[in-house]
Amino acid sequence: MESPVIIVGAGPTGVMLAGELGLAGADVLVLEKLAEPSGESRGLGFGPRTMEVFAQRGILEDFGEFARSSAGHFGGIPLDFAVFDGAHFSVNGVPQSRTEAVLGRWLDRLGVEVRRGVEVTGIDADADGVDVHVTAPGGPATLRASYVVGCDGGRSTVRALAGFRFEGSAPTLEMYLADVEGVEVKPRLIGEHTSGGMAMAGPIGAGVTRVISCELGNEPGERTAPLAYAEVAAAWKRLTGEDIADGRPLWVSSFTDAARQATEYRRGRVFLAGDAAHICLPAGGQGMNTGVQDAANLGWKLAAQVAGWAPEGLLDTYHAERHPVGARLLRNTRAQGMLTLGGEAARPLRDVLAELMVYDEVARHLAGMVSGLDIRYEMGPGDHPLLGRRMPHIDVVVAGTKTTTGELLRSGRGLLLDLSGNPELRTAASGWGDRVDVVTAALADPETDSSAYADALLIRPDGHVAWTASGGAGENPDGGPGEALTRWFGRPRT
Repeated sequence: MESPVIIVGAGPTGVMLAGELGLAGADVLVLEKLAEPSGESRGLGFGPRTMEVFAQRGILEDFGEFARSSAGHFGGIPLDFAVFDGAHFSVNGVPQSRTEAVLGRWLDRLGVEVRRGVEVTGIDADADGVDVHVTAPGGPATLRASYVVGCDGGRSTVRALAGFRFEGSAPTLEMYLADVEGVEVKPRLIGEHTSGGMAMAGPIGAGVTRVISCELGNEPGERTAPLAYAEVAAAWKRLTGEDIADGRPLWVSSFTDAARQATEYRRGRVFLAGDAAHICLPAGGQGMNTGVQDAANLGWKLAAQVAGWAPEGLLDTYHAERHPVGARLLRNTRAQGMLTLGGEAARPLRDVLAELMVYDEVARHLAGMVSGLDIRYEMGPGDHPLLGRRMPHIDVVVAGTKTTTGELLRSGRGLLLDLSGNPELRTAASGWGDRVDVVTAALADPETDSSAYADALLIRPDGHVAWTASGGAGENPDGGPGEALTRWFGRPRT
């Protein structure tokens, strides 16, 4: 067997998934058809939940200096992520190529191999594994894996070869994007509506401006040649009146408002993640952010399966948890598209929504939706507000040393966090010591309301809370952590 897990695609989703598997000690191989990274960057940053995922793996600092902001938007209407306590803010101005490079260096440290110039041409799955047929620099070959994950983008080869259905709405508009040197245009960071559509512009580096034109009525068609910069400049002038024809384009591309989702994220031993599982209108970088969270959800589960301790049905929870998130992604980006690309006809709707967003409950709901901070998975009995949600980023003290909940998750293992000093918890979790860390800690800020975090929490490797207790394990009405430990981390050692 070449590797227990083969990942197809070395974009942010595929590399993040490979890192999660490598961190857990699983043997994983990444296949990428491009011989070298393209250097192109549709995404220019990442959202709060992705920032948390990177922080809890210790790779956030590898990005160096970057701009943080609590500002976001919904269909061009501003909102603020600061409505969530203990949340990282979004990151601006980080091109996707830089994100891929940082994640690639993480893979290097973990010893995960990425084979470039390898194109998948066939997939044959059986009860025991998957044969992956490829064309490589050395010629055709067949690789064998226990599991295959397609992270190969919106035109996924894996998705097509494995027979996944990809349903949704066809594109109605083609929009243009260009990174240009030598132009001066008015900044339009979250878009400006014009009579002909919408225009966005903002600096992305020294002397480089990104322009995006969304012109109403520009229906997509079959292209026989790459998009020319002259088309971008002409559309920009029609929308804004500004002439950028003399600019020097570094990169030109187009995209559409198509919205599609795979009807299933798993077919036996083949999985889909990221754009291979869902495509949508780019709105606040949600596509890449959702893909990274797909990887964080699936990675530890696949690693558990490979290691042999996964409880029955654990891999099925990937579809059960992430498919609804993908469906909600399509709904909210389609709604944003109607607001953003609806022209003057949508102005009353934008005005009404802007009025509603003054209310904290509305603002919090929309901020949670586009950031992923309000995602909640089903975890069984219990009604604590954190159950099923991501563990907030808080400062704690462990053995006299200040740290954070994110840093306690860097091992990629489960975490039983004891905030009440209850020795029974360590005893109760002793059978899972090879999979779960038990840490006794105290909140670093004595002014913090400890009741918001419970006395004990079982946190999965992806940062979601799987069990809580108040008053210690012995007094919890749902019993100790044993049932939750077994559900998510398998049977204890004998």
